[in-house]
Amino acid sequence: METLDSAPSTPARNTDSKPRTPSPFPSTVLRLWRPHAQRNLRNQWSQFALCKNRWSSASSAGRSHATDLVNSHLSQRYMPDMNLGVLSDMPDIRKRACLKLFKRQELQRSKLLLCYKDMVGIVHDMINVRRSMKCFFKGSNNSSLLQFSCNPADQSDFGDGGDGGGIPVFKFYSITSHEKFAEELVQMFSLELCLKRLLVLEFMSIGYDNSEVKQLHWSTQLFEDEFKYLRDCNLYCEVTHGPVPPRFRDGKSDIGALRFDNQPNPEVLQVYLTTWLAEANIDTLKVNEIFAVVGEEMHVSII
Repeated sequence: METLDSAPSTPARNTDSKPRTPSPFPSTVLRLWRPHAQRNLRNQWSQFALCKNRWSSASSAGRSHATDLVNSHLSQRYMPDMNLGVLSDMPDIRKRACLKLFKRQELQRSKLLLCYKDMVGIVHDMINVRRSMKCFFKGSNNSSLLQFSCNPADQSDFGDGGDGGGIPVFKFYSITSHEKFAEELVQMFSLELCLKRLLVLEFMSIGYDNSEVKQLHWSTQLFEDEFKYLRDCNLYCEVTHGPVPPRFRDGKSDIGALRFDNQPNPEVLQVYLTTWLAEANIDTLKVNEIFAVVGEEMHVSII
């Protein structure tokens, strides 16, 4: 299972003169394996690119909902002291305005949570893509017809690891190298998902009931089966019985006893919105570089 340790470095092209370990498979078998492996890698990287684009859309929508939520809350908070001009004489104008702002805040809270749910699903899909890059021999080695599958459960008695013995799939990179590229991307988005979860809890806590019974905590499950998805993504800690704490790359964090503020300062809220937009754990240049290198290797554009 993948871990959230430091992301691996991008593998260099295998262009040196050192002899490569011979593949355990006959060259005739590998000639049949390579087209299937190439087709599978193109499909998986295409799915990864779709996940990246879905993330961008969900993150953008999430920030929009968070901004509306913050604005509604601040308008509601300052309504009693606002100068309403000629509207001041209208009966219950402040009460009616506060009620409408409260309902709008509740709506944006729900929409923000849906965006977070989408991002959890996107990271889950990225991990499944990364796990599906291998191409296994399928069937019996006594059969004259070779078949292939990206599912290890379908592998045959060839006993292969799904990587063609480590040979380059296209020109330079083996299956393992492609998996390392994908793992580096998964780590970025996984770390950012943890940070997004922290911000979602902060935004959802604004104006929330601050009683001990209803107060939100880091270990609060935000939607049905959230923890199941986080376990599948290796983002749930069985020791602390809660999601993995957020941190920046190569950093640590411990927020087990964190309490979320339901009346934060406007300056703090602006920092939260800026942090959401910045996506500090996602190195955009590195992401684009990986997709460019992989696309060049496969002779396709996958951005």
